[in-house]
Order: sequence, then structure tokens, then C-alpha cells
Amino acid sequence: MTQNFDAIIIGAGQAGPFLAARLAQAGKKVAIVERKLFGGTCVNTGCMPTKTMVASAYAAHLARRAAEYGVETNAPVSVDMKRVQARAAKVTLDARSGLESWLKSMAGCTVIEGQARFEAANTVRVGEQFLTAPNIFINVGGRANVPNMPGVNTVPFLTNTTMLQVDFVPRHLVVVGGSYIGLEFAQMFRRFGSKVTIVEQSERLIGREDEDVSLAIAEILKNEDIALRTHAECISLAPHAEGVEVHVSCTQGTPTVVGSHVLLAVGRLPNTHDLGLDRAGIAVDARGYIKVDDHLQTNVPGVFALGDCNGRGAFTHTSYNDFEIVAANLLDGADRRVSQRIPAYALYIDPPLGRVGMTETQARASGKKLLIGTRPMTKVGRAVEKGETQGFMKIIADAESKRILGASILGVGGDEAIHGIIDVMNADVPYTKQQWAVPIHPTVSELIPTVLGDMQPVT
Repeated sequence: MTQNFDAIIIGAGQAGPFLAARLAQAGKKVAIVERKLFGGTCVNTGCMPTKTMVASAYAAHLARRAAEYGVETNAPVSVDMKRVQARAAKVTLDARSGLESWLKSMAGCTVIEGQARFEAANTVRVGEQFLTAPNIFINVGGRANVPNMPGVNTVPFLTNTTMLQVDFVPRHLVVVGGSYIGLEFAQMFRRFGSKVTIVEQSERLIGREDEDVSLAIAEILKNEDIALRTHAECISLAPHAEGVEVHVSCTQGTPTVVGSHVLLAVGRLPNTHDLGLDRAGIAVDARGYIKVDDHLQTNVPGVFALGDCNGRGAFTHTSYNDFEIVAANLLDGADRRVSQRIPAYALYIDPPLGRVGMTETQARASGKKLLIGTRPMTKVGRAVEKGETQGFMKIIADAESKRILGASILGVGGDEAIHGIIDVMNADVPYTKQQWAVPIHPTVSELIPTVLGDMQPVT
């Protein structure tokens, strides 16, 4: 049986459902195919459940600090992990169910559940059904990378997905990978009560960030008694009577770490391996990411790739922006491009890191004349009032154009305060426009104009 559509969307992650709605509203006959869980990574194994658990961990951490605020507790703080896990699962289930119901009730949209595979450039097979359309949109997301390190097949291990099913407090969690996902889980489970060790192959944590940011984050984690084993050049795993032995070969410290559980947080891979892309002639790179141009079109006319599977962004907000780009170009006659997007993201440890644009390292490498302004969170009144003064702000600007090139806000509210800078960068106006704004007191954001007024030339 062959069914003809105007558009086929493979995957109901962040970009797919919204694209389906726009296309259906425009009178297109749309099919959206989902093989497992509606909502993709964000709803099921990413943002929503993990940030729900981060909130629980923050509550436990704040409760332990209650006396600092003049609040007395009558008993030691304890964590009921079954309730923590159930709370996160409910948030996910509610979001997934709502999205699924919305799609299935959408006029002009046919929801098909099953594994989609290409049969040709304009034909997709789902079970015994064949679907054809002049436009096909691939939105299949990604999954945890399980590296081929020695011993990985000899021990049980956790990934960011299976960590969400943990309804107990591990005695000692060893996190292999000192980047964004690993750090969030490390601090989270330390606050739940686990002993935690982070093992990172590089010389420092989150190597894509500036060294001062990396070192400040390391200090934040150390302050919570999280052990850091960086420069772990030869990582391997082996069974141990107490759980898992992780061989680290660091330049300092013992050569092994023994934990009750190990989390592998060493990057992501796209879910493109079982789509039959070769039958459609769709090009991928060495890691399996689908190659796209600035309009998100693949090398095959009429076939687009959106979200994590195209390697052009690894966030919910970039996936949603992929939808916006494609919809605007196809339906509104626009010429929106991925290259117009200013990169921005956050790391949700506590305090969070908000980031936009270039790092200082990248800005220095650009050859531009630079201005840089910084301020420690100890000099931010709102942070002092809240008793959360770790971190700092840093803003980098082009000395000649006065345009902001990038910023880092590591501190309480940093994931929200960064949006003031994101907006100015997207408006493409000199930072002096923001410098003379009158912000609300007391906030973290109110210090941004202060930092901008104290920008200094880079020597």
C-alpha cells in the first residue's frame, strides 16, 4: 500500500511536530512518523526530566544550608529517590502525552507509529506501508555515545537515558566524561547523597569553554566534595567486587577509581544508522551526521534534516530554530539561514553557566581589537542577598564596532541573565545601547550595564 503526501516528517522531536502544524495549517497533507516516544530527547531523556531532577537536587542542597539563612530544621536532610524519580517521570509523561494527543488530533496530519526507512529519495517505508512525498524532513535526534574503551562490555554502565531510571542513591558514582551532561549528573547525584568522582580525558573540564570558566566550575564542584580526575589518558573499565573499577592513568593520584556505578557521558551520536539513507543517496559525515546546507537541505533535493541529527546544533532551541528556518523559507518566501544563528546555550549545574557567541579564546584568535569586562558574583548584590556568590560575568566586544562578540555568565541566574546579551547581539546594535539601559534592582541582570561601562582594552 502506497500513500501520497505533500510532506513526510520522520521523528516527533522538537522540530517535527511544530513543522507538521505549520505545514498542515498551510493546507499541506502531512505524515509524521514516530517509532517510539513522542517528544524526542528533550521531553523524554533530556531537558525536562533532568532539569526536574536538578530542581530536586537544588532543594536538597538548600535544605542542608538552611541554617545559613537562619532557618532551623528538626532532622537531617534525606532524599527519597523513588519520589524524585517519579516526579521527573511524571513531568515527562505529561509532556509526551500532551504532544502525542495534539499531533493525533491535528487536522491534515496523519500520525504513523513505526520505524521509517528510505526506499528511495522520495519514498519511505514504515512496516508494510509505503509513503511518498516531494518533501521529506528527517528529525530523528541522537543517542548516548558508548565508546569502544577497554572493558566497556565487561561491566554494567549507565548512560544519560538509564540514569533517569535510577530510583536509589548510588554509593559511589563514577562519571566518565567531564562535559555538560556529565557535570550536571555529577553535581545532581552528589546532592542526592552519592560519593561522586568525575574522570575526564582532557586536562580540564568542558574544554570548549575558556580556561577561567573551566577552572571556576571545577572549584564549584570541588567545594561540594566532588573528586576530579582530569588528564585521564588511558581510561578502561573492569569488574570489581564493589562494582566497577575505572582505570584512569592520571598524572596525579591513584591509577584506579572503584565505584558502585559508572555513568558514561562521552558525547552523542545521531540516530541515522538505521534509516536506509544510502538508498536515498543522502550524504552523511564520518560520524553519521546528515550533511546539510545553510537552508538545512541535504544533497538530495526536497530532503531536509533538522535537529540533532544534522550536526548543526545540539540543543532543543537550535532544533526549534531549524523548524523556524525551514518553515519560513518554504511557506513565507524568506531566506533564513543557519549561519545567521548566534550560538547560545547553558550548563545547568548550580550555579548555572549562560553562554552566547564567542569565547574569549575564539575572540582573541579572530585578530579583532577587543574590549573585555568582568565582574565577580561577590560584587553582585542579588547574589550576595541570596547567599550564592560563586562565579563571575565576562563580556567580550569588538573595540571598533562596539558590538558584543560573546559573553559568559557563571553564577546564580546566569541562564536567564544571559538573554539580555543575546537580545542585544541579535539586534546587532552597539553595546552602548545596553550600557545606558535602566535595569531593575535588585537583579543579576542589572550589573550587565555596569560591566559594559567598565570594558577594558585587551593587551
